[in-house]
Amino acid sequence: MKKKLLLSLLVASNGVIAQDAVKSNEDIEHIEVNRVWQPYRGNVPLVQTPQAVDTISADVLESESITRFMEALELSPSIVRQNNSGGMFDSFAIRGFSGDENNPSGYLVNGFNSRGYNGNRNTANIESIEVMKGPGSALYGQGEPGGTINIITKKPQFNEQGYVQATLGNYSKKQFEFDYTNALNKEAAYRLNGSYEDSDTHRDHVSIESLHLSPSVLWNISDDTSLSYEMEVLDQKKPLDRGVYILNNDFDGVKADAFYGDIRDGAHQVEALGHQLVLNHKLNDDWHLLTGFAYRDSSFKGVSSDTELSGGRQLVYSDENLLSRQRRARDYQALDVSARFELSGEVKLGSLTHNILVGVDHYNFDIDTDYKVWRTAWGSGDTTYTIDPSNPDYTQAQPEPVQKTLTEENQKGLGLYAQDLIELTEKSKVLVGVRVDKFEQDILNLRSDEAQSQEQTEFTPRLGFIYSANDQVNLYTSYAEGFRPNPGLDSNRNAFEPEETKSFEIGAKWQDVAGRFSGSIALFDAQKTNMLTAEPDTGLSATLGEVESQGIDFQLTTELTDNTVLELAYAYTDAKTANDVINADWGVPIPKGSRLINIADHIGHVSLKHYTTLFGKASYLGATVNYVGDRLGETTDANFILPSYTLVNLSASIEVNDKVSMKFDINNLFDKAYFENSYHKLWTMPGSPTTYSATIKYQF
Repeated sequence: MKKKLLLSLLVASNGVIAQDAVKSNEDIEHIEVNRVWQPYRGNVPLVQTPQAVDTISADVLESESITRFMEALELSPSIVRQNNSGGMFDSFAIRGFSGDENNPSGYLVNGFNSRGYNGNRNTANIESIEVMKGPGSALYGQGEPGGTINIITKKPQFNEQGYVQATLGNYSKKQFEFDYTNALNKEAAYRLNGSYEDSDTHRDHVSIESLHLSPSVLWNISDDTSLSYEMEVLDQKKPLDRGVYILNNDFDGVKADAFYGDIRDGAHQVEALGHQLVLNHKLNDDWHLLTGFAYRDSSFKGVSSDTELSGGRQLVYSDENLLSRQRRARDYQALDVSARFELSGEVKLGSLTHNILVGVDHYNFDIDTDYKVWRTAWGSGDTTYTIDPSNPDYTQAQPEPVQKTLTEENQKGLGLYAQDLIELTEKSKVLVGVRVDKFEQDILNLRSDEAQSQEQTEFTPRLGFIYSANDQVNLYTSYAEGFRPNPGLDSNRNAFEPEETKSFEIGAKWQDVAGRFSGSIALFDAQKTNMLTAEPDTGLSATLGEVESQGIDFQLTTELTDNTVLELAYAYTDAKTANDVINADWGVPIPKGSRLINIADHIGHVSLKHYTTLFGKASYLGATVNYVGDRLGETTDANFILPSYTLVNLSASIEVNDKVSMKFDINNLFDKAYFENSYHKLWTMPGSPTTYSATIKYQF
């Protein structure tokens, strides 16, 4: 049992898990060996694509006791945290590139874009997470040049299985998770999983209550045809928290738990209801048809009291007992409807085998923004809504926010895509892909009754080459172009031009070399134009101009002994502006070569996992050391740098019997003070002190 689990984790944690990877080793007979058609991939396994991929499996999430999506992404060395709108959604950058700071980061769920408001996603329904780094937007559409993330959810099974688990920890952590699947009859199966959490955090007056539910059904209509349906339900309540303020770069003087909002504002609420319907049909032994439909309705609503960022309105710079605040009200609604149809298979022409994928996708995305704000007059010295950081008073009158933004936006996109992976020889393959997107955007400013519209037709190519040095080692290179629409209006109430990207990488990936080594290495170079960044004074977004990122990422997993696995991961990212820019809101010059906010030059981790027996019971012991380098903390101030940090996490588990297991976790073992991300020196999020938890799991 230990050997099977060890090898499963070894393969899954390296991003080189192949559906047809290993066919004869009895020790890993539980790994899926049949090719599975995936959206935008067809019959080509990830291991045969000219792209670096980190695959984070459910087994890895369980061994690391990870229950939050953002924490799972940190297992990939190319990902760093970004500003997350007061902790209300997951936000990240891949290889130095993120989307709009004021909106959630985009990712795919079973190949469908998850646009809108996702809250802080849970991992209860995740089978695996694919971090597909580098060029790929020419196929997926609207991706970042740094990479695309695809969540593959757990599917219904025909044999009964499941679990329930409960977790308790400090900061009053209380979390319950469950998963159950079984057959309805010989042709149909169902699955229901989810989680509920009601916990405090290391921040005063900041708690989280969240419910995630994911029911699904699979119907095998015939031997060649299946229909699947999945639902997603999210209800999250959490106060919007801007973190702490840093004066004169004095990070040591910060109280990590200090909250400067107003407890009377209550929680922001994120709600989402999603549906996915997918039809798979095998036309013959070589060709396959996949079509699907997705519907997602989400919202983000609440009131918050946020530290004022404008120097002319902020009194704390002259009086440490007066921290000026704004009061904001948000009511954001999003509706995303999308569909795709694709055909994939292989055909032999002469001596060449062509793995062909052709498809069409379409989406209609509506986003309504109702944003109100109250602020003091610039330079007035008004103390109406200040707070004493050392002695908060929650009895003063709360000003009523006034309308700032009231818009209705509609985006429509139609994409045609084609890809051919040509097998030139037994060892070499070339990939040729192209995507054509027609994009329409209409924005109605309800305050002025002014409408803006734009149309874009974009042609984005993709080229790649992969060479199999032997059965274990693949060398590759890849180039792609892409684009992504930018939502919303700038401070002058004008629509943004879409982002345009170019990316190139060269690398290698290897699997089971000498029976012990798996991993990947890649060198990359990417550029993006019309990138958005935050305007701290207005709370809106602005175009940063052209940015670029170069670097290297590396991952290696090795089996030190039959029971011990060592994992090393490292990424170097040099992300910076490629042109001079004047910030329109603050009038601050941002020179060419300036760092991008929240991007660390160096990031990496070392993880040791050991499988043993304690008191005659199968057990697991793990230790991980995470390092994140220093980062720019504010776009308009090159001198505000978040310090680097190193954290040590420990985990352990023991199988009490065949059905019951227990897990124990300690994060930030040495109680290091650190800062996760920043929007501005007055909105900086401190990381958590030491946390610990215990989990008991019953599986059947």
